[in-house]
Amino acid sequence: MILEMVRANGAVSLRELARVVQTSEVTVRRDVRALEAEGLLDRRHGGAVLPGGFTRESGFPQKSHLATAEKTAIADLAANLVEEGEAIVVGAGTTTQELARRLARVPGLTVVTNSLLVAQALAHANRVEVVMTGGTLRGSNYALVGSGAEQSLHGLRVSRAFLSGSGLTAERGLSTSNMLSASVDRALVQAASEVVVLADHTKLGTDTMFQTVPTDLITRLVTDEPPAHDDRAATELQALADQGVQIAVAGGPGGSSAGVGGPGGDSVPARQQRRDVPLPGPRRQVPGAGGGLRSATMLGEQSPGAERARVADLRRR
Repeated sequence: MILEMVRANGAVSLRELARVVQTSEVTVRRDVRALEAEGLLDRRHGGAVLPGGFTRESGFPQKSHLATAEKTAIADLAANLVEEGEAIVVGAGTTTQELARRLARVPGLTVVTNSLLVAQALAHANRVEVVMTGGTLRGSNYALVGSGAEQSLHGLRVSRAFLSGSGLTAERGLSTSNMLSASVDRALVQAASEVVVLADHTKLGTDTMFQTVPTDLITRLVTDEPPAHDDRAATELQALADQGVQIAVAGGPGGSSAGVGGPGGDSVPARQQRRDVPLPGPRRQVPGAGGGLRSATMLGEQSPGAERARVADLRRR
């Protein structure tokens, strides 16, 4: 059953596997290890994928069924970072598509995107202006890529970019398996003053072929709560925080006692909690960028020791 799910979807999280086969994640992880030893699949942090190494990339149908609850929580939290009247860029991906659905209620917003799915999610939002890049359609993820897309971004300046990818590590930053997608994502980053990465825990510690955003250019990571046994994801979060990335965790039991207020006065449901690891020091910005990330709510300043203790607590749980 595990092999059938992975073959049908390209990638499946351990949580989803455990739910379908009605057993614990510990048992599923043991079975996944055995299947990997036979060369039938590859393990990823928090999940399993078809064998294929760095160059394999799942298409939209497969990605849309992976970590759906986590992506929803991340999108809810990330939407709170967007303010009325802002101009932003939103890259391609299933997580950014979820974000776009929530941005439809932000008045006066301008969204620049190379994603047909993001544009479609905002197509009927009366108070949101959507600007699409040019380029060649890449059917596997419904994104516009190539020189046309990159050239249309030259000279553009917006407040922040929201990007997803195939993997995220403290050593290399955000990466993807496709060269054309990586090139457009880099152009999106150059257009923004700040970069917000949306990545669920299954992508933490995963390194893919083409780097899109180096760690020192990532302002904030919005992710979900890793499972208690996922030490590698927690270690990666600690390493990212040590390099100055602000971390917001959605759905964590250690979050604040109330939802975070969102655009237009909406609030995130109680289960969508947030914890921030503040920047421990100055950040290097994209050339020409200015200002720090403005968030709906921010935790008070804490000492570096307190920041490390916060993420260490996450690792223990």
